[in-house]
Amino acid sequence: MSLLEFIKKSPKAELHLHIEGTLEPEQMFALAKRNNINIPFKNIDDVKKAYNFSNLESFLKTYYEGAKVLIKEQDFFDITWAYVLKCKEDNIVHTEIFFDPQTHTNRGISFDIVINGIYKALQKAEKEFDLSFKIIMCFLRHLDEEEGFKILDQALIHKDKIYGIGLDSSETGNPPSKFEKLFKKAIEYGFITVAHAGEEGPPEYIWEALNLLNVKRIDHGVQCLKDKKLVEKLSKNQIPLTVCPLSNIKLRVFNELKEHNLKKMLDKKLMVMVNSDDPAYFGGYLNKNLIETQLALNLSKDEVRTLLVNSFKSSFLNEEKKKKWISKI
Repeated sequence: MSLLEFIKKSPKAELHLHIEGTLEPEQMFALAKRNNINIPFKNIDDVKKAYNFSNLESFLKTYYEGAKVLIKEQDFFDITWAYVLKCKEDNIVHTEIFFDPQTHTNRGISFDIVINGIYKALQKAEKEFDLSFKIIMCFLRHLDEEEGFKILDQALIHKDKIYGIGLDSSETGNPPSKFEKLFKKAIEYGFITVAHAGEEGPPEYIWEALNLLNVKRIDHGVQCLKDKKLVEKLSKNQIPLTVCPLSNIKLRVFNELKEHNLKKMLDKKLMVMVNSDDPAYFGGYLNKNLIETQLALNLSKDEVRTLLVNSFKSSFLNEEKKKKWISKI
């Protein structure tokens, strides 16, 4: 079996995926038409031009503009189901999906509409395709902590659907410490916590996420190599880092994929794996991320296998299910 076939056919877990970031240009236009929403693009080519980002901030501007077409429960079901079909295509057998309720509640869409649409699609996927899942609710870090508490209260009604709490959006100038009280309360309520840190922000943000937010996983974390003591801690404790290579290139964290530090992270025995982040915006779903990264960094089959195994080890699946899928790689 060639390495390409190995990547395509192996079972995978995806641990860093924003469901709003799977909104393809064609689907954005279809939903805008269905819901009679005006968007600042004349055609699909205009949208694709807008997807040419220079940094995280310019991406988020387009991202929030696109989210305006999501109005009804069926809309959230439809974008989730479209991602489910990509999972089937890429042989993703387990996914842990982020959603940003504040992106929607702040424009008058009820929390119930958002979570119910996403959850129903994933339930259907579990029944029809045996796709297991966890849902992680993210707070928008450019908003204040008080806004987060309001959303946390709404999440409690749906605790049977929401497994964990995360932190995303504009990293620079919004350190994890800003949300220390909020995450402490979320943990008291029984939520598992994760956080975006060390994507554009400094290694100090990773330290804060670990020490102040008590996260189980760091999303991105590629800036960790700038801090030797941090690398030692991450390696010793095998703290997962959900790396998103194509996202990092699109947002200019690295200029080219061949400059990405994923191989160095593997060499330092860090618990890293590959994910697609916001695939509609960043040029590829999970298999494409794996294939292009393997080619650019000349990863061996053993290194690719390690990335795939790590995706299950780092998931919130139980040990029995982790072992089941790892044995098939």
